[in-house]
Amino acid sequence: MDDEFDRLVAEADAVSVEGWDFSWLDGRATEQRPSWGYQKLLGERLARTDSVLDLETGGGEVLAGAGPMPPVAAATESWPPNAAEAMRLLHPLGAVVVACPAEPPLPFADGSFSLVSSRHPVTVWWEEIARVLRPGGTYFSQQVGPSSVFELVEYFLGPQPEEVRRARDPEDTAAAARAAGLEVTDLRVERLRTEFRDVGAVIYFLRKVIWMVPGFTVGQYRDRLRSLHERIGREGPFVAHTARFLIEARKPE
Repeated sequence: MDDEFDRLVAEADAVSVEGWDFSWLDGRATEQRPSWGYQKLLGERLARTDSVLDLETGGGEVLAGAGPMPPVAAATESWPPNAAEAMRLLHPLGAVVVACPAEPPLPFADGSFSLVSSRHPVTVWWEEIARVLRPGGTYFSQQVGPSSVFELVEYFLGPQPEEVRRARDPEDTAAAARAAGLEVTDLRVERLRTEFRDVGAVIYFLRKVIWMVPGFTVGQYRDRLRSLHERIGREGPFVAHTARFLIEARKPE
């Protein structure tokens, strides 16, 4: 058991976590997907717009896989390794990638885009989104909801205060959109089953999704990781639940 634990830990701690591709987890973790199919819906919107801005694009994988780019296509990313990957992936498809801070101001003129999209943004700056949207334009986003994967978060950090548990509430997000002058036209919410089948999958996930357990390192949490490894061996996959919501908002004409 100890040899297996050490092998899983060493493997997961050494693998690259650049980009936003989670294929390393194939066979090691599963996450139920939202019923709406964000990438497919994004592709439908790309097909009927003349301009798109994808915020916090990560490695560009979601935008690239959504379909042909409209005549004007841009994406932003603040983390240099992701920005480099997004440039490699998106430039050949006709999209410009701008490496810039995630906070305002966005380096675009007022009313530049008919569609602004973002999958799993860390922070949503509604005033900036409203500013760069054209009248009649749309913001379309899938976001992480409240208490997402908190079974795992609280395994490492202990019980979290209520204000942390309810952060990213969809109704609060919709209210913020309206306060920026946008009309919310769609809001859907789902909680989805996630399974981690070995401790290596947990390590990889926490190294990649760095805000779940801030400052996570194998060295700091080795004892908890060993206990988790033993628990998975006894009881099977560690089960958590992700929270996702879809929001679409329109800038009035």
